[in-house]
Amino acid sequence: MYTLQKSSIISETRANLRLGIPLAAAQLAQSLTTFVDTVMMGLLGSQIIAAGGLGSVSFTILLLVSSAIVAAVSPLVAEAYGANQTKMVECVVRQGLWLAIILGIPLSLIIFHGKSLLLLFGQDASTLELTEEYLQAIAYGFLPAIIFAVLRNFVSGVSQPRPIMVIVICGTFLNIAANYVLMFGKLGLPALGLAGIGWGSTLSFWSMAIALIIYIKSEATLKKYHVFHNLHQFDRKVFGQLLHIGLPIGMLTGVEAGLFTVTTFIMGMLGTVTLAAHQIALQTAATTFTVALGISFATTVRVGQELGQKNLKNARLAGYIGISLGGIFMAFMGILFWLIPERIVSLYLDINNPANTAVVTQAKALLRVAAFFQIADGIQVTAVGALRGLKDTKIPVLIGIFAYWCIGLTSGYLLGFKLGLGGVGLWWGLALGLAVASIVLTWRFSAVEVK
Repeated sequence: MYTLQKSSIISETRANLRLGIPLAAAQLAQSLTTFVDTVMMGLLGSQIIAAGGLGSVSFTILLLVSSAIVAAVSPLVAEAYGANQTKMVECVVRQGLWLAIILGIPLSLIIFHGKSLLLLFGQDASTLELTEEYLQAIAYGFLPAIIFAVLRNFVSGVSQPRPIMVIVICGTFLNIAANYVLMFGKLGLPALGLAGIGWGSTLSFWSMAIALIIYIKSEATLKKYHVFHNLHQFDRKVFGQLLHIGLPIGMLTGVEAGLFTVTTFIMGMLGTVTLAAHQIALQTAATTFTVALGISFATTVRVGQELGQKNLKNARLAGYIGISLGGIFMAFMGILFWLIPERIVSLYLDINNPANTAVVTQAKALLRVAAFFQIADGIQVTAVGALRGLKDTKIPVLIGIFAYWCIGLTSGYLLGFKLGLGGVGLWWGLALGLAVASIVLTWRFSAVEVK
């Protein structure tokens, strides 16, 4: 019995890693688009990194929430694939593309006019003049980014994550090259500064979406799913299923990402130095988080596939394995944050430049706080992925609201302002909120009934 159980654990770990490593690599590479943007903003100075940081955070939260909503494609495709229901897979993807367009067009317009909204949050008007340049350029990349998210969920749901990894890595290199050319005005083009970084990202998003469409239409094992046929057909029932599962996923992502976004706005009120330090620490934490997010996506697929095959015990095991892998990876990242914060900050700014001393000091302090919440962040995101595989998405929203806002933001405000800890206090609040979420969401996965 023990040998059988051990064999099942090893087998499921391998299955999760076969999916998880390419998906994590793809998520990491995709996050490097924002990471590279931030590093290149740093080349233009602290004022630019603060302005670009506001634009990047605003764009990213809308992209995260929208991608989370269309992530409903993943468990539905995985379950249909596990049950060998080809027509259902096709229908889910088509309706996912409908959903991407319905979300993508209006949100692109909101991003384009984002300066007006950011003014309402008390941000500095001179900083927002620069932020607007970035937002109006990257807004054109929002729709292809959502379409790519739908197709990525389809391809990973049928256990083919490697092409996603290759396409995203190529897209990242394209983004780096385009940023350099457009920002500094190489190859005879005008120097666009911060706007050039936005245009570089837009070009990358369009290229990745087109490349994945071409791959799906040409690869034999994917071509049999006629996902691009009859795109005009709207299936109210399947679309309703996507919304039923996806809207709570989007709400939970918005609740978590909103906590970090509101914290960013508060940091902006504390001054440019604090905001720049926060942006450096947040971008670093977000980069490691994307690997855990890739593991979470793999966990959703594995749980969904086992559920489709009616292997309920294996579905539960797949969830536990995913949660464990997410926690272990992030624990290692936390150790790095604690041991080499100065080296990490040096990726963004010249730490030997006296003009950057205040930013460097604050960023190092924030990274040491981030070291403590890495493991909690890894556990909570993979627990959400496991619950998503079971199509349990509503209760996690309530858990998220309680943990992130009632615990995280409230304690962060008390520590930051009432006890005078400033930005560091706000980050300790984030850490506490994530710790509570990791505990309660894991308990939820162990307690929820598998149907």
